[in-house]
Amino acid sequence: MGRWIHRSQLCTRLRRRYCRTHILRILCMAGALILGRRLGYGKVPMEPHNVPMVVLGASILWFGWFGFNAGSQVMVDGVTVSAWVVTNLATGVSAVTWLLMSWAHTGKPSIVGAATGAVAGLVAITPASGWVGPMAAIIIGTAAGTICYASVAFKNARKWDDALDVWGVHGMGGLTGAILTGTLASPHIWDTGDGIGAWTGTPEGMEQQGISILGAIISVAYAFSVTLVILKVMDLVWPGGIRVTPKEEEIGLDLAQHGERAYVNE
Repeated sequence: MGRWIHRSQLCTRLRRRYCRTHILRILCMAGALILGRRLGYGKVPMEPHNVPMVVLGASILWFGWFGFNAGSQVMVDGVTVSAWVVTNLATGVSAVTWLLMSWAHTGKPSIVGAATGAVAGLVAITPASGWVGPMAAIIIGTAAGTICYASVAFKNARKWDDALDVWGVHGMGGLTGAILTGTLASPHIWDTGDGIGAWTGTPEGMEQQGISILGAIISVAYAFSVTLVILKVMDLVWPGGIRVTPKEEEIGLDLAQHGERAYVNE
């Protein structure tokens, strides 16, 4: 699917170097639906086990993402600097947006929420990093924090057990970024004038917006449906199904599957 997107008009209109998105992680919801809920989900507290490690991991990811976005230029020029700036800006705005959303919703600001919002911003800005300026990055970051937080809240209300919120953060964040790239792409980033988004009001911009939306819809529909079929077939073929037994789940997969304990004092 990624190869199809890479060869499509979606990428020929926007340089291939910056044609990527995390939208396909929306298919993780297929796995959550097939596997079902964990034992005790909604009844037993399942909070993050180590908040400092969450913050450290998000910080390392944030730093590493500069190599992913700015580094895709494979040189140091104006586009590289622009990609670095918008990546950092969108991520920061998304983190603050998530923090404020959770504060308003639950009455308490959450550092884990801020870290999650940062990941949402990184995911959303990725397809647009080589095509938008700082103001557009602020819009994308705000949209990512808002939409991803709402998606996770919706998922929780529906009691879908997506343990790491991959659908709500990576999937919906990738979808948001993919669509907004077609909206906010600016011809002023590249000297060639490439990257005309719908905001320009030109026929080329409107066409690019349509291509972005169509590419996102096709990607989601194809990946989600094929993943459902693959997982269903695996569940039927694999002895006992692809879900571990209740006893193994109760013991914990670290010990049941790998013979290891996360902490020796358990």
